Amino acid sequence: MTNLAVVGGGVIGLSTAWRAAANGHDVTLYDPEPVRGGASWLAGGMLAPVTEAWPGEEDVLALGEESLRRWPGFADELAKEGVDPGLAEHGTLVVAFDSADAGYLDILADHLHGIGRAADRLTGREAKRLEPGVGSVRSGLHVPGDLAVDNRKLLHALYAAGVNHKVRFVRERVERIPDAEAVVLAAGAWTGRLHPQLAGAVRPLKGEILRLKPRRGCLPPPTRTIRAVVEGKPIYLVPRGDEELVLGATQYEAGFDRAVTARGVRELIEGAERVFPAITEYELAETAAGLRAGSRDVLPYVGLLDDGVFAATGHHRNGLLMAPVTADAVVAWLEGEKPPEGVEAASPARLHQKEHV
Repeated sequence: MTNLAVVGGGVIGLSTAWRAAANGHDVTLYDPEPVRGGASWLAGGMLAPVTEAWPGEEDVLALGEESLRRWPGFADELAKEGVDPGLAEHGTLVVAFDSADAGYLDILADHLHGIGRAADRLTGREAKRLEPGVGSVRSGLHVPGDLAVDNRKLLHALYAAGVNHKVRFVRERVERIPDAEAVVLAAGAWTGRLHPQLAGAVRPLKGEILRLKPRRGCLPPPTRTIRAVVEGKPIYLVPRGDEELVLGATQYEAGFDRAVTARGVRELIEGAERVFPAITEYELAETAAGLRAGSRDVLPYVGLLDDGVFAATGHHRNGLLMAPVTADAVVAWLEGEKPPEGVEAASPARLHQKEHV
């Protein structure tokens, strides 16, 4: 049994604490506001490595797909702990409006087909038949293998599972590495402040997100995640059953500023109206801004730092998606086993390699 300190109470930290404690380790998690305090509480909940894929990011896709394969079992085990995390298997519909957006979609489709991933090209009419609430679109791409999860149910489920396995929660902000046999740094955008090797390698990426609810007489939310590029700007709509629709996400460099801007809300609503016109009649229930943890190359940092501290940060848009594979990598490290496929490419050792190139 190892005495493990986990710094960070978002999806990565909570998943790591639960998995490690369930495997018999003595775990303490440090976070002033676990569950609700970080970017995970504001996430869209997409588990979509294929529709996030882009040429040149093959290592990100490989790690994301490895984690996606683990998600059904991860969700089942979590539900058995007492709280269902709300995993949905409805797939993703990606749509394009003008010739430039269709060109982006063509590049994505060609890339996915070239690497053997399932993605069905659709005409605008076919996309509308799949999701009748979609507006007038030029073309579409259906990715049936993508999943989604209710991020807030997930976080509550992970916290409850940690309590079940005697994880100690210390509600304090950590300013230095805790004294423990093993330490995992999973503090998201703030991780770079905790370790010199990550200083400047992890940065905050601001993203605004809205939650909307259909009012009486409104068209219900779509049945699957809808993604689009509207005039070059990405947008997504993730349904939470018939009760809620999550709309996101702007993304830009703004340091640690978490204010919601009028411009960000306007861009999201205007883009969403093009994708799903009925949204203009929905109730705007929540506006918020979160800080994703960006890395230098989109790939997260998952692995040992020089002093034996384990990094689990820099997941960018993929924190929820990569939680199972990251937690399993930590457990493998603690037990002296081989890490999951794809994790080696995410080693923070690449920071030193680039410095010496």
